[in-house]
Amino acid sequence: MSTSPESSVWPITDAGFRRSEVTAVIGRGDECWQRAATAVLCWAVKTRSGFRVKDARPVEQGAQLAVTVRFLGFTVVEPVEVVTVVRSDERAGFSYRTLPGHPVAGEEAFIVHRRGDEVRLTIRSLTRPAARQPWRALFPLLLVAQRLVRRRYVRALR
Repeated sequence: MSTSPESSVWPITDAGFRRSEVTAVIGRGDECWQRAATAVLCWAVKTRSGFRVKDARPVEQGAQLAVTVRFLGFTVVEPVEVVTVVRSDERAGFSYRTLPGHPVAGEEAFIVHRRGDEVRLTIRSLTRPAARQPWRALFPLLLVAQRLVRRRYVRALR
C-alpha cells in the first residue's frame, strides 16, 4: 500500500482499497510555494481543517501520533504513523498510514507541488473499512465525511 507522495504520477498497485486523488491550485508564485510547503510539513493541512494533532512537530518519518477531531459531540481519535516525507525544491509533503483504532484502514498523502507558477495541493488516499466495529459498519458514512474533509484540506492551504 502506498500513496507515493514522492512521485508526480501515482502508479496503480493497491487492489482492495478505494483510491482517491484530488488536486487543486492553491496559489501562485514563490511566496505561496514557501508558505504552503512549510505549512504542509507542520501538519497545518490537518490543524487548519479542524483536527488536532497531539504533540504536533514537523512531520518525521516513523513518527506515531494521534490526530483527533470533534464530530457530533464526540471526539474521534485517529492513530497514524508517518511513512514518507518529501522535501525538495518542487515538492513537499508526507503520507501516513492508519494504525489500529483509526476509523478506516489505509494511507493518506498531502503533497504541495509546483507546475510552472502554479502551486498545487494533491491529496491521495487509499481507504477500506476498519477491522473493528463500530467503524466498520459506519464505513459508507465515513466515505461521505472523507469527501467533505478533502474540501477543507484544500481551503486550509489557500
